[in-house]
Amino acid sequence: MIELTDEMRTRIGSALDDGLPVVTSSVGPDGQPTISFYGSTQVFSADQLAIWVRARPGGLTDRIKQNPKMAFLYRNPAERIGWQFHGRAKLVEDATIAQQVYDNSPERERNSDPDREGHAILIDVDKVVARGEVLMER
Repeated sequence: MIELTDEMRTRIGSALDDGLPVVTSSVGPDGQPTISFYGSTQVFSADQLAIWVRARPGGLTDRIKQNPKMAFLYRNPAERIGWQFHGRAKLVEDATIAQQVYDNSPERERNSDPDREGHAILIDVDKVVARGEVLMER
């Protein structure tokens, strides 16, 4: 069962401002991984992460249409805390949920897309790993 903790919500929610942006990976149509930072990463629900993705042709939104699998890494080396989140991404079609994801993104992320031209993506978390051990699994 996946039940993301309050600590995960807090740490991921402040990761960008703390200088610890979350690293993500997705898979392109050629089968190769793409690694990116998403400062908008947030815990959306007990078993979902969310990100706001600025509009870019051929970017993440195109990749998840072909392969929805993504992984996220939060790491705070000073406190020796790290989590890997593995899951399946989907583009948000509901305008209310998209607005919520945008609004919950850090201010500097919102300032990078003031006209809301990007997209909200929800990730159904299937597994959480810490120090090589599975903490939670769907």
